[in-house]
Amino acid sequence: MLDAITRIEPNLDGRGLKIGIAMSRFNEPVCLGLRDACLAELARLGVAPSDVVLASAPGALELPLVLKTMAASGRFDALIALGAVIRGETYHFELVSNESGAGLTRVGLDASIPLANAVLTTETDEQAEVRVQEKGADAARVAIEMARLQQVLRA
Repeated sequence: MLDAITRIEPNLDGRGLKIGIAMSRFNEPVCLGLRDACLAELARLGVAPSDVVLASAPGALELPLVLKTMAASGRFDALIALGAVIRGETYHFELVSNESGAGLTRVGLDASIPLANAVLTTETDEQAEVRVQEKGADAARVAIEMARLQQVLRA
């Protein structure tokens, strides 16, 4: 039976893809690390720098609106959210983490555009720093793979 199934293999060829990135400025050192890792991986996978638009927002709660506007423009094959929400001493951490994540998911689903969520939610600065490189690069891979998958599924 498996022989008769059409299989769609992962495709990480970023050549020609247009990528929109929204980055939070809150917890900026972590966000800059995410940005650098993401941009390096996009370049490694063939995305031209001229095909990337990077916008910044004050914090994680503002990212969904920026990405919704990017999605509505029709200019992008995939979107990436970069940010860091690090636990403090108040309930605000849960609010920001939950609402940002829900907003990002809603943007991707409502706009039918791949959206890679690389908004870290950690207990400490140290935990965030450990995850910066891998999560930033992973966001680039997810965006490209999902953009290519959508192209195949829509063809």
